[in-house]
Amino acid sequence: MKLCILDNDFLDPALEATYIGYGAMFERLLRAAGATGQFDIFNTLKGQYPDSFEAYDAVLLTGSRADSFSQEPWVLELKQKVECLLQARKKLIGVCFGHQLIALCLGARVGRAPQGWGAGRMQYQWHAPDFVQTQGRTEIALLASHQDQVFDLPQRAQLLASSEFCPVAAFAVQNHVFCVQAHPEFVEDYSAFLLNKRRALLGEEKFSTCIQSLALGHEGAAVARMMVAFIND
Repeated sequence: MKLCILDNDFLDPALEATYIGYGAMFERLLRAAGATGQFDIFNTLKGQYPDSFEAYDAVLLTGSRADSFSQEPWVLELKQKVECLLQARKKLIGVCFGHQLIALCLGARVGRAPQGWGAGRMQYQWHAPDFVQTQGRTEIALLASHQDQVFDLPQRAQLLASSEFCPVAAFAVQNHVFCVQAHPEFVEDYSAFLLNKRRALLGEEKFSTCIQSLALGHEGAAVARMMVAFIND
């Protein structure tokens, strides 16, 4: 496997020593799920991209604190790259911001969720029991952190996961796009840090509920196995 990871953010300085960056978090996650081969990480905020995407089996877009519909120059440059990758039918994996940006490039509406922040452990219905490495599941629990959402399922896309809070929580387009709103790469301690950082924003009741939900665990490893199978398919 040769994977290009486009890292779309910087971590809080307090966490860099432990987690390094989202690209590194994904490499750890996917290698734990059985991925082998070469992982190349580029930070798009620094304008880093490979000279060519051609040699890569897939390109993964991480999350970001930025809006996918932002007019910031680096987001517009990334959007242009994604549009070209979609035209070339390069395998794409999008997570959170990446999920939203790919959906936007596919013509879906993306914007601020009127119901507020999605945070903590969230439960989703899984609608595609035959998707790679799904193993017949009907539900999945993942750690989330987002205030934007995809409002429409892109044309020709298959809905993989949804909830009342997040109707388009994961989708696929044939065998070349796999997108997830939640964060399979998160661990509970990382989620707890983000929740504490946003405590005042969330309010005490929601903060308490989200913090308590972390004790129930999540299934990021299951999504990682899907991602590895999707790339290798």
